[in-house]
Amino acid sequence: MGTTERRSAEIAVAECAIPITVNDFLQRYHKLCGERLRNVPLLEGAERLLRHLHANKVPFALATSSGAEMVELKTTHHRELFNLFHHRVCGSTDSEVKNGKPAPDIFLVAASRFPDKPAPANCLVFEDSPNGVEAGNSAGMQVVMVPDERLSPERCAHATKVLRSLNDFKPEEFGLPPFSN
Repeated sequence: MGTTERRSAEIAVAECAIPITVNDFLQRYHKLCGERLRNVPLLEGAERLLRHLHANKVPFALATSSGAEMVELKTTHHRELFNLFHHRVCGSTDSEVKNGKPAPDIFLVAASRFPDKPAPANCLVFEDSPNGVEAGNSAGMQVVMVPDERLSPERCAHATKVLRSLNDFKPEEFGLPPFSN
């Protein structure tokens, strides 16, 4: 979770002893994703948070390990909301992201693309994977984690804050304007 698509494919092919090449695996993977990911729902509380940040002129970016094509697919029914992001960094296809999570590259690249180039300590990362939490921490950023409920508490221990849902996020705890509703 949280690594680049290619690295995930390498792990799957090797660990499961799948008798195909990594490129063949990725071809099949993209085909299946194309069939199944067009209706990906938003995380509970995500729309409220994004609209709140946008309304309060708090800049935010998408930093995902997915490739640009996969992001387009997953956001098919959420275009208007995803257009609120200042920019996107798609780790599997962005040439500036040299190393996937748990390396900090993706978050440092995302921060560098804001006009004011904020210091890492002034950035807040939202993550769902242990690799992403490690990457955010390595970048020197605070990390709010909304993990899959199947992850053990030990795998979530390094986040600044762990939430059950984005609905539980309190922006004022991180120096951001509080929700008005």
